[in-house]
Amino acid sequence: MEITWHGHACFELRGSRRVLIDPFITGNPLAKVKPEELSPEVLLITHGHEDHLGDAVAIAKRAKPKIAVIHEIAVFLQEQGVEAEGMNIYGSIDLDGVRVTLVPALHSSSNAGRYMGSACGYIVELDGVKVYHAGDTGVFGDMRLIGELFSPEVMLVPVGDRYTMDARIAAKAVELVSPRLAIPMHYATFPILAESAEEFRRLVEEQGVQAVVLEPGESYGL
Repeated sequence: MEITWHGHACFELRGSRRVLIDPFITGNPLAKVKPEELSPEVLLITHGHEDHLGDAVAIAKRAKPKIAVIHEIAVFLQEQGVEAEGMNIYGSIDLDGVRVTLVPALHSSSNAGRYMGSACGYIVELDGVKVYHAGDTGVFGDMRLIGELFSPEVMLVPVGDRYTMDARIAAKAVELVSPRLAIPMHYATFPILAESAEEFRRLVEEQGVQAVVLEPGESYGL
């Protein structure tokens, strides 16, 4: 599997299938691609805020990916003429070789004043590798349960502070989940977020967990 970070919380997983998570490209100052350059086979959205829902509708109408999202976002997408599978927390679904499970996240979720269901994270299993995209979240005790239930090899974790965890708290989240590899996200996009993930890298590596800090557009192969 190859993991590419497109800035903020947008990741692309590429193996036997192409999975795109939180497609915030337009308006994302870190993104090195254009929405029309992305053609996922599976599209996932952690919550309804514009910096995560992003270009989902436009990409979905063009690329026709399979979509699995919290029920309320599925209804919203269906109203936009996009096919989407509704789910809820700890539910799972198989999408043409990609197994997806919704897991909790501690955050809000709305769009233009509309309630968009619970914020969530995803466990994505592709080609035998499990990736935990934590979504926008704070730390919570059941992250340990997520680690026990799914044993994800990779954790994609927000570290930018203000709207999510800072480096110290994010490192605690990694400790609870105990992945083999942690990749930081949701930082440096805007001035109000942390400029660097270097403190997170240091704290995580002190735990004995590998930390990979990607540049926008950069990929890491497992």
